Amino acid sequence: MTDDPRPTHTPGSLILSFYGAYGRSELGGSVPVATLIRLMGAAEVDAPSVRSAVSRLKRRGLLVSRRESGAAAYGLSDDARQLLADGDRRIYGARPETGADWLLVVFSVPESERAKRHLLRSRLAGLGFGQAAPGVWIAPAALHEETRHTLDRLGLAGYVDLFHGSHAGFDPTAEAVRRWWDLDALAELHRGFLAAHEPVLERWSARPPGPDLAFRDYLRALDSWRRLPYADPGLPPELLPGDWPGARSAEVFDRLHTLLRDRGARFVHE
Repeated sequence: MTDDPRPTHTPGSLILSFYGAYGRSELGGSVPVATLIRLMGAAEVDAPSVRSAVSRLKRRGLLVSRRESGAAAYGLSDDARQLLADGDRRIYGARPETGADWLLVVFSVPESERAKRHLLRSRLAGLGFGQAAPGVWIAPAALHEETRHTLDRLGLAGYVDLFHGSHAGFDPTAEAVRRWWDLDALAELHRGFLAAHEPVLERWSARPPGPDLAFRDYLRALDSWRRLPYADPGLPPELLPGDWPGARSAEVFDRLHTLLRDRGARFVHE
């Protein structure tokens, strides 16, 4: 027996997904606690879990408290707004065109600044880079501008050199890619997304849901999907196994977004 690959949803993650999908545009970025509890209830998150998750997000500096008409409300911090804006390009944007070129990040951080070394490694991994060697990380060249923007915003650019190039050997590039990324683990993430959300697409394609169910299912789909474009950086298809599920999972999310997002917005407005 194998573990269930389908994604799980934590209250805090669902709340961030909600702010990304609806909180910025539909509600102006600031949401009264009572409203947030009602909305997240539709996503099957109970009130105590919402309150606990909001407290944790506030401690992490992602939400800030405000008063609106005498009631407590929470909005995104500046850092959280930037985080979500950066994520929009990956989550909703067109898949980058991939080719034979690669982006190399070579860095050296003094031992006295090991915290920045850890931040640099974790952020490169979060952007979808694979590790080619100690201090050398690699990704498709299409990630160049996003990488520059991210490292500059975090004050890490001074430790890094960036290079564009092609893989000239000695192992075939497809074999090297298997060293740089755990393709089996990435494929399992895609299959988990499909197992959880492809049946939802099939169900609602025949009979569109009401606003409350559209909100619930879109929020869950977004919460599952938003990690995948970072874990899988868009490797060239010719370097991937023939049964690679990434294109199908991207198609399923795009169709769910088209079918459910605006229907869910009606529920938010109500």
